[in-house]
Amino acid sequence: METLKVIKIGGNIIDDDSALSHFLEQFATIQGPKLLVHGGGKLATKMAKSMNIEVQMVDGRRITDADTLDIITMVYGGKINKNIIAQLQANNCNSVGFTGADGNVIVSEKRPVTTIDYGFVGDVKRVNTKVPKVLLENGITPVFCAITHNENGQLLNTNADTVTSELAIGFADIYKVELYYCFEKDGVLLDVDDPNSVIEDINTKNYETLKTEGVITDGMLPKLDNCFHAISNHVYKVCLGKPDMLFNQNTKHTTIQA
Repeated sequence: METLKVIKIGGNIIDDDSALSHFLEQFATIQGPKLLVHGGGKLATKMAKSMNIEVQMVDGRRITDADTLDIITMVYGGKINKNIIAQLQANNCNSVGFTGADGNVIVSEKRPVTTIDYGFVGDVKRVNTKVPKVLLENGITPVFCAITHNENGQLLNTNADTVTSELAIGFADIYKVELYYCFEKDGVLLDVDDPNSVIEDINTKNYETLKTEGVITDGMLPKLDNCFHAISNHVYKVCLGKPDMLFNQNTKHTTIQA
């Protein structure tokens, strides 16, 4: 079975023009089928403030009202996505940009209101791989932003880590999928104050121990829950760390396997 690399980049790369250019130059050299997912970085927040639209965050999550959704669509699906596509083309990596609505690839439902109304935020229901599969088979790289749709004409802001894991799962019966979360640290840390304390291997058993002992908390919990969700749905392995892990296997990072 052929290997597919599904790679997610976040704000630490998106927000830094030189870091993004350097990453895309290297990404273009990766051989074989690959798929890129990007978050939104700080640009949507900056644009919202410039238009006097209130930015509402609860526990680090963006409340997405109608005006905010318009900005996210323009920034994520427009400026950031098309900038990435243009740079990949400049590096001889033929690519096509996607929201979840394009090709009906990612269908979500609006998050139900419990204690907090997150607005136009989507929870993924299913992934349809038919269209991106054709592209991958023809050497074309799909590039996804974190916007999905509900099949009734409504776009939905969706967590980029979740979009990435659901896409990886969607392809797991077609490819041997390796999922990479690129972020600003070298991996999951045993001590958040010690950047060298990377936990190089995590499995289902020691993950529960790390949670119980309070080693893994806060923002890392949902990220790792996405990782184990992918592993439990036939994704071969998940790696977390700085982008260098993609290009140098000896770079210290965290690997998650069943």
